[in-house]
Amino acid sequence: MQTHPRGHLVYAARGVLTVHTERGTSIVPASRVAWTPAGFTHYHRAHGDTDMRILFLPASQARFAPDRPAVFGISGLAREVLLALTGPGNYDPAARRYDPGARARLRRVLVDELREAPDQALQLPEPRDDRLQAIAQRLYDQPGDNTSLAGLGQATGASARTLSRLFHDELGLTFYQWRTQLRIYHALVLLADGHDTTYVAHACGWANPSSFIAAFTDLVGTTPGRHRKAAKDGAA
Repeated sequence: MQTHPRGHLVYAARGVLTVHTERGTSIVPASRVAWTPAGFTHYHRAHGDTDMRILFLPASQARFAPDRPAVFGISGLAREVLLALTGPGNYDPAARRYDPGARARLRRVLVDELREAPDQALQLPEPRDDRLQAIAQRLYDQPGDNTSLAGLGQATGASARTLSRLFHDELGLTFYQWRTQLRIYHALVLLADGHDTTYVAHACGWANPSSFIAAFTDLVGTTPGRHRKAAKDGAA
């Protein structure tokens, strides 16, 4: 874990990222960009063949961004600006370099775009209760596990009713909503590693690919096939 004195944006021009903070794990495919304000302890993790871009914002512009970690949908304009600001001009003497004034103007355009963008977090909140943590660890290790909440409760010494209440009170989700988000997280990682839709569907616990495609599209906003192609090609 690390803490930066400046807020920053992190974007996967290709591949999939996860951003981990004390508030949980945010999943950041190529259609989204993550914002972490100054002072938040965090770390990033890349999955698959990932081209990670990081852009720090000065305090004068960061004040227009949320005061909490957030994930936004990224427009075509915002993506191109972010790529320009983090491109070869930062390290290749032969590449085009923007002067400080131009960089400041481009950052303002980017911030304006993000202020208008919807918050589209794929959030995987972390449980605090020991019983929920045991269930979470089991499903992190085996996302295809289809054991019912009652069955999981038998292994942790809690009733299904108690666990259901804990999921609602701690995480603001039902068990099945939380498990679906966890499975989509694993699905994004497996797709980034090059696996096809049918393999990913079964590995993550769906009985058939069509059910997986529907759940994936509902949360990510695109089908697994289109997402995989965009992540591979570096297109938003």
